[in-house]
Amino acid sequence: MAGKANFSDIERQGAPELGRRGFVMGTALGATAVLASLASRAHAAPQRRMPVVFIGHGTPMNAISDNAFTRRLAAWGRELPRPTAILSVSAHWLSRGATGVGMQVRPKTIHDFGGFPQALFDVEYPAPGHPSLASETVGAVRQTPVIATEQWGLDHGTWSVLKHLYPKADIPVFQLSIDYDKPAAFHYAVGRDLAVLRDKGVLVMGSGNVVHNLRATDRGTPDGPSASRPWAQSFDDAVKSALAGRDDRALVDYAKLEGASTAVATPDHYYPFLYALGAAGTSERAKTVYEGFQSGTLSMRCLQFG
Repeated sequence: MAGKANFSDIERQGAPELGRRGFVMGTALGATAVLASLASRAHAAPQRRMPVVFIGHGTPMNAISDNAFTRRLAAWGRELPRPTAILSVSAHWLSRGATGVGMQVRPKTIHDFGGFPQALFDVEYPAPGHPSLASETVGAVRQTPVIATEQWGLDHGTWSVLKHLYPKADIPVFQLSIDYDKPAAFHYAVGRDLAVLRDKGVLVMGSGNVVHNLRATDRGTPDGPSASRPWAQSFDDAVKSALAGRDDRALVDYAKLEGASTAVATPDHYYPFLYALGAAGTSERAKTVYEGFQSGTLSMRCLQFG
């Protein structure tokens, strides 16, 4: 595959549009030197296959907030088996015409938002990367060629939740981008490919929101168990019901679920859920770790498979 692709972050207000800023994609050659140095790194073999998680991340302010959601994340991190590395598929790394994987030894903390307090911009999450497992990801994905790159990092879809799950930032993290030109079934299929990494101690994590429409939030609404608008509740309930029966086909064909046209006005935050769903074995039931809403209509549903 060509060494260039347009990787970009998305607009934070309203419907996402891929920005004008392009990323020149490197190949695995840029990480060859560090791969050799990391090859000898010893990791304890995982005791069992790692689970898969999906996290509804909500506002970036959750990174520095103490609320029911962030407290549950902290407890969840103590419950999960310790992974060798974390592969994050975040709603905030979108690409066009290509799928990328982060090869950084020390991925930077990306503050990909605006209009928030300085305290949020001061947050750093200095977790190491894992170029060798990122390189294995290139070979694991069969649906499409994957481009290895050092030109991204950890965006807030990743670090805002990991800051609570693993506050010491001592577990390697790398990201996989979402090719926004591809349909839902493609993202589910890539998730299926990623499942092999679970046996290598990798925690596959999708980070988005199953209901996410920034133009239809009710700012100032207290966090609560129910949505402030019927369409948001209906779609979240439909996802929950389909998960209960592991009706993956219905979840991939989400546009037919009640409330979908407003709840998933753009699919950027829904697609990470499909990666997690795909990486989960079809016999693995979804455990609801957290459910509720922020800003009235943002579903904070968090799930664990395995």
